[in-house]
Amino acid sequence: MTTNLRIAFLPLNDVAVLAAARERGFAEEEGLALDLLRTTSWATLRDRLVYGQVQAAHMLAPLAVAVTLGLSQQPAALAAPYKLGVNGNMLVMAKEFAAALDPDPASRIADPLGTAHDFAAAIGLWRRKPVIGVVHRFSSHALMVRYWLASAGVDPDRDVVLRVLPPSLTVEALHAGEIDGFIAGEPWGSAAVEAGLAETVAVGERIWQRGVEKVLAFRENWLEENAETVDRLLRALARAANWCDAPENHEALAHLLADPRYLDQPADLIRRGLTGQIVARAGEAPISNPDFMLFSREATPFPWRSQALWIYSQLARWGMAEHSPENAAKAGRVFRPDVFRRALAGSDMPMPGASMKLEGAVASPLAVGSRKGDLTLGPDRFFDGRIFDPERIDDYLTGFVQVR
Repeated sequence: MTTNLRIAFLPLNDVAVLAAARERGFAEEEGLALDLLRTTSWATLRDRLVYGQVQAAHMLAPLAVAVTLGLSQQPAALAAPYKLGVNGNMLVMAKEFAAALDPDPASRIADPLGTAHDFAAAIGLWRRKPVIGVVHRFSSHALMVRYWLASAGVDPDRDVVLRVLPPSLTVEALHAGEIDGFIAGEPWGSAAVEAGLAETVAVGERIWQRGVEKVLAFRENWLEENAETVDRLLRALARAANWCDAPENHEALAHLLADPRYLDQPADLIRRGLTGQIVARAGEAPISNPDFMLFSREATPFPWRSQALWIYSQLARWGMAEHSPENAAKAGRVFRPDVFRRALAGSDMPMPGASMKLEGAVASPLAVGSRKGDLTLGPDRFFDGRIFDPERIDDYLTGFVQVR
């Protein structure tokens, strides 16, 4: 008997695993029929999940934490047992603004700390506060750009304007002059560059290597009541993620995602993010970023609780959440490694033996303890060299006091 599942998503490259699970037969092999519902905004997607219109959602990781903490409209306990990808976003700015930065886009991307300081200087030369589009207040993109700007002494609540708009409207808003740049998941940054409206200033992968992005989110009570269905879905997604990560499949994946049901964008633009061949300025040769977006390798789907707590630390840092032991515990429970391990226990997927780690401490490929098979984690460094210890959140936050 086939189980039907309704899953909401936004048109972004990192819906790839869900799309592949449906289109390549991985879900069908687990007895699942996926009804993937394209949604316009993260607010609408959130409401569809919270109010039970869908069983699961392709969701911004910080939004899942924020909803659970009661920070975003109707509070609801959400659970995220699977990460749909890491990295994959980039900051693009209008060509006029980018002209005040390092003239070599490759140098900008390679040196995010230096570029942050250049950006701070460029703010002083701009005719007004730069308006930077972010896809949601509670998005990895918004938290990363805040962190990045603050490293150069820029107060993101005072010195720039962060304007929320859906990813699919970013290019149009830039063209209309409503924003001066934006940070979003691909392929929207590439679309703005290709249109000659913007240049790439920074990529998320260089701000936080292997930084958490989208998760598969459920209402916690639904997840608990439908454990067997959840397990089948996670198994299907794990196989789909392997397919998506394989370089020989990137061409087919780009064309799959180009379909109007998914991104409705040219396959060439989509391919850039999948392969990490980033065109930073229209007409120029691509810049190689091989870890620009990951779906499967290095235990990418594993939901580290420490990553949920890093998100929480940033929400507390910027006054979006009240810092307390109760809130920290609640945030840490959003990511569910226990469900991940249960679902994939019978597979050959290597998975970490621990549920938390020091975020930002891995500088080069590192072999770690795994419950099955060999597992090597890739570098997870933050651009400023900071390390986040999930058991010492107070100390971590104290280190940022001088930034505000």
